[in-house]
Amino acid sequence: MAQPVVHFEIIGTDPTKLRGYYGQLFGWRFDTGGSVAPSISAAGDYGFAELDGVPGGIGGGTGFDPHVVFYVGVPDVEAALQQAERLGGIRRMGPDRAPGRDLVVGHFTDPEGNLVGLAGPAWAV
Repeated sequence: MAQPVVHFEIIGTDPTKLRGYYGQLFGWRFDTGGSVAPSISAAGDYGFAELDGVPGGIGGGTGFDPHVVFYVGVPDVEAALQQAERLGGIRRMGPDRAPGRDLVVGHFTDPEGNLVGLAGPAWAV
């Protein structure tokens, strides 16, 4: 079975404004009480979207480059990053563990430069 998309993120320099925008546009609500890896968003500036379907979040802050990324669930983030590199991708981040969570994430760009995320269990790091 193929590995599924498990999460999406919208990152920008003003995450509060972005959450307001998407909240008004789509009726999304956000929980900013959770933690994410510091390489993903400034502390306290990440809001997990309360949605049906694929979960997501909006975060970032000063110094974060705006981008949209989807995450594919994998059993081992490091192994998947290595495979992405063998196939012509470029590792951009990770694996990084989310503070207080059993989750690690990584980013790579595909041969065309598209940013893709990977998410997996922390025990595999």
